[in-house]
Amino acid sequence: MTLLIVDDEPKIRELIRKYARFEGYEVDEAVNGMEAVDKCRSRQYDLVIMDVMMPELDGFSACREIRKTSQVPMLMLSARGEEYDRIHGFELGVDDYVVKPFSPKELMMRVGAILKRSGGMARQEADVVTIGTLVVDFTARRVTLDNRVLELSPKEYDLLFYMVRNRGIALTREKLISQVWGYDFFGDDRTLDTHIKLLRRQLGDYAEKITTLRGVGYRFEKE
Repeated sequence: MTLLIVDDEPKIRELIRKYARFEGYEVDEAVNGMEAVDKCRSRQYDLVIMDVMMPELDGFSACREIRKTSQVPMLMLSARGEEYDRIHGFELGVDDYVVKPFSPKELMMRVGAILKRSGGMARQEADVVTIGTLVVDFTARRVTLDNRVLELSPKEYDLLFYMVRNRGIALTREKLISQVWGYDFFGDDRTLDTHIKLLRRQLGDYAEKITTLRGVGYRFEKE
């Protein structure tokens, strides 16, 4: 598997490269967002690790451009940890968000968790679920609402697909996190809540299908 490391700081790229290669990954590098966009257009990567603050083109802008042609998993690095940045990243389709300074070992575990989930979801059985004008196509990895294709982030797809497959069942927060993010997920409950909020926003009139079970988790209603 090949990772693209995007950061304007040579020491950060060197640190991640060292640990990534130790874990058996191939590594390519870019020094700014513009170079990252160009590389993603010409080569297929398994995951992109990208800094937010960079010259020429920042990480969020680069992510937005890459998402026009690719759903490659992304992990963002930032010296800031404000909720706005996290939500903005998730809205753009970022799979995880790590605040600098970070533990390279933890970073590699997060990378492994993302790769495991992105590969696992693709292997699930093929079918289509229709709920009124909401159509969830697992085979095409596509969701339409009133004949309009919804632009969901990779994790929003994963979360919605898992909940729809298990509709009518009470899903604990722990179950959702372990099944969608992986057992070795290092985030907190706010990550799940943020994605539920974003998913409800995308579902419009069907947002009420996702019921909050206070003190337990969530349920996607059958009817």
